[in-house]
Amino acid sequence: MKKIFALLCIALAVVSCGGRRKALLPNVSGKAGEIVVVMEKEDWEGNPGNATRELLAADCPFLPQREPLYTLINITPGGFASLLKVHRNIVFFDINPLVASTGVRYLQDKWAAPQCVVAVSAPDAATAVELLHENGAKIVGAIEQAERNRVISNTIRYEDRSIAPQVTEIFGGSPHFPTGYKLKKKTSDFVWIADEKQYTTQGIFVYRYPVSGGDEFSIGRIIAERNRTLLENVPGMFENSYMITGKIPAPTVEYLRYQGRDFAQTRGWWEVENDFMGGPFVSHSFYSPDGKYIVVAEAFVYAPKYDKRQYLRQVESLLYSWEWEKK
Repeated sequence: MKKIFALLCIALAVVSCGGRRKALLPNVSGKAGEIVVVMEKEDWEGNPGNATRELLAADCPFLPQREPLYTLINITPGGFASLLKVHRNIVFFDINPLVASTGVRYLQDKWAAPQCVVAVSAPDAATAVELLHENGAKIVGAIEQAERNRVISNTIRYEDRSIAPQVTEIFGGSPHFPTGYKLKKKTSDFVWIADEKQYTTQGIFVYRYPVSGGDEFSIGRIIAERNRTLLENVPGMFENSYMITGKIPAPTVEYLRYQGRDFAQTRGWWEVENDFMGGPFVSHSFYSPDGKYIVVAEAFVYAPKYDKRQYLRQVESLLYSWEWEKK
């Protein structure tokens, strides 16, 4: 019993110290969508730098103008001072023949909180490029998840708690909504929530339709039901105008699993029939708990005067905050 008690005390001390350490860490710095890339200048100007830009600064899909996935800031290891160590996202390259081990490590809250650090260790430039190619999806996923978690954390901290219960009442679950979002429309199978400012709109639709017994998550079925729902519920400013799905570029679908929930993620471009409005959207389609309906949670952006990458990333993150009602 004494040994068990001693081990328990040690475990509690470790947890306590870990929690205390995180509480003592400074808040992260930098803008959303930025990554500090720590890499020697000759590597940055060579193949490792090219591979890093191809991975992390590729064009965001479904935006009207070219915007990189992330804004990269190159710093040499010698210039990587304490001020930069508290940046929100850091990709650190250690490229030298004396590295202890080759590979990619993912570190959370190393110098600040909430921070994402990706450490790439390689004996030479060619190996570093190989590691980027082999681990590219996981690296991007780790940074995306970190950015998403920050949005969700702030959303819950500053949540308008009057909205989610109204969505849950219909669908049995809901995303979280930060202050600024307002309920615009509510029917028996459709809700529209938006944060509308003078020149920007970040909106979310949640709707459902009965399971047909066919290929529920094919791109054809998803877009057909989307267009039908928007025709009925989202009119434009002029007569005979309404929101639809743009055909160019063609929408895409991929199948994901997040925190135990399977869904089809669709990306595309929305337009307004008989008008000149448009913007990007992303939706999650999944079964209702009873299996009778397909529930769709969709995020969209309208920001004709501004770049749209961060507006879309913010509202898309809310979809990942979906929670089913606890019974």
